[in-house]
Amino acid sequence: MKKELTRQQYLDLYYYMRLNRAVEDTMVKLFRQNKIVGGLYSSLGQEAISVGTAYALEKKDWLAPMIRNIGALLVKGVPPRDVFMQHMAKYDSPTKGKDGTSHFGDLEKLHIVSPISMLGDLIPVMTGVAMAGRYLGQNIVTMTWIGDGGSSTGVFHEGLNFAATQKAPFVLILENNLWAYSTPVKRQVPLENLADRAKAYGISSYIVDGNDVVAVYSTAREAVERARAGEGPILIEAKSFRRLGHAQHDPAEYVPKEMRAYWEGRDPIALYEKFLMGERLLDTKGKKDVDEKIETLLAAEREFAENSPMPPPEFAETGVYCTGDECHKIRPKWERPISEVTPPKSSVKPVWTVEGFGSGKSAASTAIHFGDTKAALETETSDTDATTKTNGSKRAAKSPAKNSAKAGAASRATRKVKR
Repeated sequence: MKKELTRQQYLDLYYYMRLNRAVEDTMVKLFRQNKIVGGLYSSLGQEAISVGTAYALEKKDWLAPMIRNIGALLVKGVPPRDVFMQHMAKYDSPTKGKDGTSHFGDLEKLHIVSPISMLGDLIPVMTGVAMAGRYLGQNIVTMTWIGDGGSSTGVFHEGLNFAATQKAPFVLILENNLWAYSTPVKRQVPLENLADRAKAYGISSYIVDGNDVVAVYSTAREAVERARAGEGPILIEAKSFRRLGHAQHDPAEYVPKEMRAYWEGRDPIALYEKFLMGERLLDTKGKKDVDEKIETLLAAEREFAENSPMPPPEFAETGVYCTGDECHKIRPKWERPISEVTPPKSSVKPVWTVEGFGSGKSAASTAIHFGDTKAALETETSDTDATTKTNGSKRAAKSPAKNSAKAGAASRATRKVKR
């Protein structure tokens, strides 16, 4: 870890990681008391990723968490009570008790898009949000997360390709925690680094130690700045390990004990605490203050959540269908003149250039202009005639048989080299 942030930034990262873990610990207690009605998914050992990446965003930026990115929600400003009530299906929860896990967002104030359980689908969604922000002149960056297993879904590749072709200001965090449920990464992907997948789409990527919160933040901050500057989407692979199973029902007995012990020795909070103490950014009193602050906060948030009523039965039939303008009041927030993206200013001729198409020449010397087909074909025909005349009778004198023999010899030579 390098000392390159302000003192407050260092302490913020520490506080949010501690809060992330404490919120999840509290939910485990609620789960064991049968107060959580849905599933519970832990991010134990991966707190540095959620916190460090979300902390790199500006207030105006948008994010879409997955079920394990509670730390990102906390950084964005979601109070712990909302997380508790959402999992307890309480009436005061963001979804009024109609969801038992983490499917909630805040489009108007916090710019949070609700998680989508079909893994990978958030990639094209957040690409669209990024494009919409650019269209409205907002200069925003969007971010979402995906696991190593989720990166094997078709929509991961479709979405990333879409983001790349549109040069969307979008940052994707790939959390490589070594296991996709019970399948090790080595059994699902023939790659050492999942970040290499970015090469297929011509976009930049980073690899970072997911247990080093300073490195995660610094990397994410650079990626966000580059995306905002117009460099297009960026992929960050954060290497880490989730120390609990897929959910509370999964004891993860398939994980070798040696592997678990190794990663327990690399706990991101313990590593960061040691760093802060060594740099004299935190002392025993400061640590105690953080303990007390989190304990006091979560006691109040848990009490509020437990005292929130369950939704009334008649509420079940409401909010199913959207009718009229009362469904939502969210409207586009223009930060550029609308005239820039409407005719006549936005009008362009349906003509574009494709390098190296049609004539067999190199991309550097040839272009076909679509939209004016006749002129393009005339140009190509003219170029072909000129080539034939320049080469004279030598090319015309070669027989098809000789050309075929030479082509066959060249092909055999090529096959030998490849072998």
